Amino acid sequence: MKLKQIKLAMVAVATTFFVSCSSDNNNDTTPTTETKKEVSLSTSTTLGSYLSDKDGKSLYFFSTDAQDKVTCTGGCELVWPPFYLDNLTADKLGTGLTFSDFATITTASGKKQVTYKGWPLYYYAPNVNGTNTTEAAGKTTGDGVGGVWFIAKPDYSIMIVRSQLVGHDTKNYKSDYTVGDGLTTYFTDAKGITLYTFKNDNFKKNNFTKADFSNNGVWPIYETDKIVVPSVLDKSKFSVITVFGKSQLTYNGWPLYYFGQDASVRGSNKGISFPAPGVWPVPVKDSPLAI
Repeated sequence: MKLKQIKLAMVAVATTFFVSCSSDNNNDTTPTTETKKEVSLSTSTTLGSYLSDKDGKSLYFFSTDAQDKVTCTGGCELVWPPFYLDNLTADKLGTGLTFSDFATITTASGKKQVTYKGWPLYYYAPNVNGTNTTEAAGKTTGDGVGGVWFIAKPDYSIMIVRSQLVGHDTKNYKSDYTVGDGLTTYFTDAKGITLYTFKNDNFKKNNFTKADFSNNGVWPIYETDKIVVPSVLDKSKFSVITVFGKSQLTYNGWPLYYFGQDASVRGSNKGISFPAPGVWPVPVKDSPLAI
């Protein structure tokens, strides 16, 4: 083969190799698109895990929303915009979230506001220099506002509700258990089911439940060993006792119960007048220490 032909062949081989390598490199650097989840869990060093949207913006609960209806309307929506989302499916949720915990509630405007464990979800948009602006991703400044707005955590064992007390006798009661209208701020479980204390109990001592749990259907113990509470509460005031082999949560030494006739209905608090007003009061932040 002549020298000129040899050189041409070497150039052709080199060119082919360069093109091949360039093609391979382009394939290696092709970016992959990852679909953002509509709702995910974010983490705060002080608050732990909480719900956030696809942009990392925090979501919140409102304590007066305990009765399966949205109570933040009108001007309230400027500061606390509802979290709307159509056609939420399991694949749009981040790791650690369960699809059955989510639903939607139709607002007065006809839009579908997302709920989590029965709680409608909101953003926080405080007024800054005359304009309401949704807080930036990763911010949780709405938590604890007014003692009624709380970051939407997936693992609360206690929530705070602000609602009218309505006894099993259908009468409205005030916080002192006299008949009358007025909102009371009290504790529920994570889903807004009312909790109670028993005036005849002692410090960390359940005096109601029988060993065979034959009366547990009337006043079921709040059976849990988790203590995850809203930031405005003192976690150290909660503890867990053992009642005939089961764990029961207490607050300020008072064992916590459900009322069977509430039938696990959010916002129902019939037990406050059964068998008489004040015998089974709802637990509140300033409940006295049990003795």
